[in-house]
Amino acid sequence: MGQFFPVLVLIVLGVMFLSSAIKILNEYERGVIFRLGRVIGAKGPGLIILIPVVDRMIRVDMRTITMDVPPQDVITRDNVSIKVNAVVYFRVLDANAAVIKVENYLYATSQLAQTTLRSVCGQVELDEILSEREKINVNLQEILDRNTDAWGIKVSHVEVKQIDLPEEMKRAIAKQAEAERERRAKVIAAEGEFQAAQKLIEAAALMATQPISLQLRYLQTLAQVAAENNSTTLFPIPIDLLTPFLKMAQKE
Repeated sequence: MGQFFPVLVLIVLGVMFLSSAIKILNEYERGVIFRLGRVIGAKGPGLIILIPVVDRMIRVDMRTITMDVPPQDVITRDNVSIKVNAVVYFRVLDANAAVIKVENYLYATSQLAQTTLRSVCGQVELDEILSEREKINVNLQEILDRNTDAWGIKVSHVEVKQIDLPEEMKRAIAKQAEAERERRAKVIAAEGEFQAAQKLIEAAALMATQPISLQLRYLQTLAQVAAENNSTTLFPIPIDLLTPFLKMAQKE
């Protein structure tokens, strides 16, 4: 038994050595290697062999990261207090810079996104935030990408997700929208009346050129009233109505 104990110790030490010396990185990972505190480069993916005790590796995920920006209290340029949250899409392009240039690139990007969101939304009015959200998104993306470039990070997209308004502001916007709908309805009704009046004027001018058409229209109206009402209706017949017919009879 005593002869197998040294062999067992060597096997255990060999397993510990291999486990600390051999690392396997996935396709989307890179390993930043520090040798005695000095960076020797980023390696991976695949099998990585380290020198135990001498080398230290930090894994960096190279995939696109989706980061939620928590709701931020913002006072717009027209002094309206709102809450705005957003989502940021970014990825690491330079693993060495992401590890060396900033202590924690995830935390740093999150804090930068929060301050940038407050700053950008505070420089515009509420109507612009509500109606020109795409413009706000592009502005946020450009600022974040410019500031994180030194960290080896590429911000590809920023999207404002939700804007929470105070209750009194919601009521004011609802009243404004209702007033706008009423205005449009009145304008449409007025345009309809105007067009109808124009058609009546054109019809009157046409009937003035042919007096008999007015008499025919009168008779047509009498026929419609008689068909729609079962009760007896008396209409006075003006002499002018019969004049064209009397003239036609005299000619014959």
